[in-house]
Amino acid sequence: MQTTVLRSLAALSISTLAACALTTSASAQQPYHVIDHWRVGGTGGWDYLLADPSAHLLYVTHGPRVEVIDTQTGKSVGAITGLKGTHGVALDPDGKFGYISDGGANAVVVFDRKTFATVASVPAGTNPDGIAYEPVTRTVWAFNGRSKDVTVIDAASRSVVATIALPGKPEFPQADGKGHVFDNIEDKSVIVELDANNRTLMNTRPVAGCASPSGLAMDQEHSRLFAVCDGKKMAVVDANSGKVLSLPTIGEDPDAAGYDAKDQLAFSSNGGDGTLTVVDAKNGYKTIETLATQKGARTMAYDSSTDRVYLVAAEYGARPEPTTANPHPRPTIVPDSFTVIVVGRK
Repeated sequence: MQTTVLRSLAALSISTLAACALTTSASAQQPYHVIDHWRVGGTGGWDYLLADPSAHLLYVTHGPRVEVIDTQTGKSVGAITGLKGTHGVALDPDGKFGYISDGGANAVVVFDRKTFATVASVPAGTNPDGIAYEPVTRTVWAFNGRSKDVTVIDAASRSVVATIALPGKPEFPQADGKGHVFDNIEDKSVIVELDANNRTLMNTRPVAGCASPSGLAMDQEHSRLFAVCDGKKMAVVDANSGKVLSLPTIGEDPDAAGYDAKDQLAFSSNGGDGTLTVVDAKNGYKTIETLATQKGARTMAYDSSTDRVYLVAAEYGARPEPTTANPHPRPTIVPDSFTVIVVGRK
């Protein structure tokens, strides 16, 4: 009798575990969809955005300011102002300070994450764009688009400790958490690897099949880079060897990428056709979803605490007439139409 009961309990436990596994697997395979829109308003363009999962905040660069949004309510809780032309945001692992690449001022602006007050401005190269915090050396890396170099800043002293020349125009960086920083070089279609300890350029590797790489995400556990490229391709790259492992199809005109480490999914935000591409990084790097978002929604941030993707876009007005100085003008942005698009699975 006891043996029979034990066998029954064991069978029930196995069945329960199997059901939980199936439920988790099914949840991971559910498609993403647009679940909300948060109207930010204001005027001007935008660039990168960054989620802070532990604090439930979203930082959005927006012209001369950085908007700070509570991701639990969708409401603004502050802004970092007095800037000239913002591009990206990086955060330290201590929850104390953030760093903004202010391209218009050729500087990296340091702000207090509790008060959102500016506490320092550190000179960088010309037009700092992509920015990353490197945790091993506790340094901030600002990649300068026009001077084609990277400014390395010691976070403690807030001083420049190195300027490293690059082979072309840098785009978005990723730190691997082991003392290396990777960055797309857009005009050369290569990825550079930098040694954070020695502050040197280690490797320059071509990305076969990838034209004009811009956004970059990273799977640190498996040493995989996800570079989004023109021609509707995402290059999956072995970070150790530089070998291109796959070229899944994405949307048109991508500018940012993201990665979900839990479910091993890579994302590409595509402004040209207004889509978000989801790639299965666990099973053959297949494109498993193409979600319509909004035309112009070219940058994104992934929030690991909520399994949500945030994108930003605005409504467009008339396109100005071309001039000699500006032969390909962008259309005007409708005032107060700037919006965060919230994508999730629940």
